[in-house]
Amino acid sequence: MSPSALALTGYVAWNLALAIGVLSYRTGLVLTRKHAANGFSPDGADVSAFSARLCRAYANCYENLPMVGALILLSLGTGNAAITDPLARWVLVARVAQSLTHLVSVSAIAVTIRAGFWSVQLGIMAYWVVQLGMLGFQ
Repeated sequence: MSPSALALTGYVAWNLALAIGVLSYRTGLVLTRKHAANGFSPDGADVSAFSARLCRAYANCYENLPMVGALILLSLGTGNAAITDPLARWVLVARVAQSLTHLVSVSAIAVTIRAGFWSVQLGIMAYWVVQLGMLGFQ
């Protein structure tokens, strides 16, 4: 499996892990009768600060998955994985680091660090867009 395909698989797996985290947390609250199954707010803020951070980390991940996925699938589908392969793992590392930072804290320093990890992802994706776009001019 190419580094790009592996990174995309890892990105989806991380997204799935966060979704399972939200589901598990909420299921535990429902089973212990601490919260009604039909009473959760989508942002998780009605449960706890951690629940809100977990829901937001999950949302951050699925909000960016279409861009990462489209670019990697485009590179793989057009035989240009050489463009995404070198940096694909770093997009995944930055995504996981961003999520973990979000889960730990929302302090000013944590938010700044998290923004740095997001900037790495956006920078890599912008580079990929330029590189893949330039192929159309060749």
